[in-house]
Amino acid sequence: MLGALLKQVVSGLEEIPEKIEQAYEEHRMVIDGRGPQLAEIVKMLQTTSSRKRTFICIDALDECVARYRVKLLDSLSQVLRRSLGTRVFITGRPHIQGEVAKRLPGRVIAIRITPRRPDIIGYLKTRLDEDTTPEAMDSGLRADILKKIPEEISEM
Repeated sequence: MLGALLKQVVSGLEEIPEKIEQAYEEHRMVIDGRGPQLAEIVKMLQTTSSRKRTFICIDALDECVARYRVKLLDSLSQVLRRSLGTRVFITGRPHIQGEVAKRLPGRVIAIRITPRRPDIIGYLKTRLDEDTTPEAMDSGLRADILKKIPEEISEM
């Protein structure tokens, strides 16, 4: 994930930093094209994001495996320490809020967003209308979907 993030940040620069070009050349020559390790990627992110105001957006962090989530948050903490102009926006379910606050101390503002029932129903209707096999559903099933899913989704 951090490698993909680095690629996005570098693509927004007018000039690729020399250290990143060197690392690319070194890793390109290695058998099997082994990419940079996590520590190297973090350093490169620190370098690139300290040159230009950077916004990092990570959606659905709660869906990331816990051990990788810890590494990701710790890596982002390292980037933020060296790149004061960098901002991170993370979405996720409430149960990870404590973990994010612990790994990014003093840098977290939590905003609770709860879906509204009419929005959920509108979304479901749109998706059901786009179904490529409408014959697989009768009006009873459609009614059940539009009733039960909005009730259950309020917990997400």
